[in-house]
Amino acid sequence: MLQAYPIIITPDDSMFIVTIPDFNLNTQGRDVPEAIFMARDAIGLMAIDNEDDGIANPAPSPISSMKKIKADEILTLVDVDFAEYRRQNDLRTVRRNCSLPAWLDAEANKAKINVSAVLQNALKQELHLA
Repeated sequence: MLQAYPIIITPDDSMFIVTIPDFNLNTQGRDVPEAIFMARDAIGLMAIDNEDDGIANPAPSPISSMKKIKADEILTLVDVDFAEYRRQNDLRTVRRNCSLPAWLDAEANKAKINVSAVLQNALKQELHLA
């Protein structure tokens, strides 16, 4: 699900500090593009952690509700696709028990087919994720 969260970027001596009010998070970057990248990453990570813990993610606040404190601050939005973030970053593997006939397993072994890869591809196709 694609969301756009407001962030505030504040220049510091050699860094840009990012405040993400909706998640009560801070991060930083060496320049504005890196600060935005780090904000997107922090939001994505917090969101999938919340989902895994059964905690609802906050709805994005309207940017009009945000207040800049200093003239040199940047108030902007960062878009995050939580489902895509999870696909790109949650790469841990899980073991599943899968049963298939012995003759089919033997044929797959002879053909040097990676059964796990075939199963992953089939699941992606079945779920319309590929």
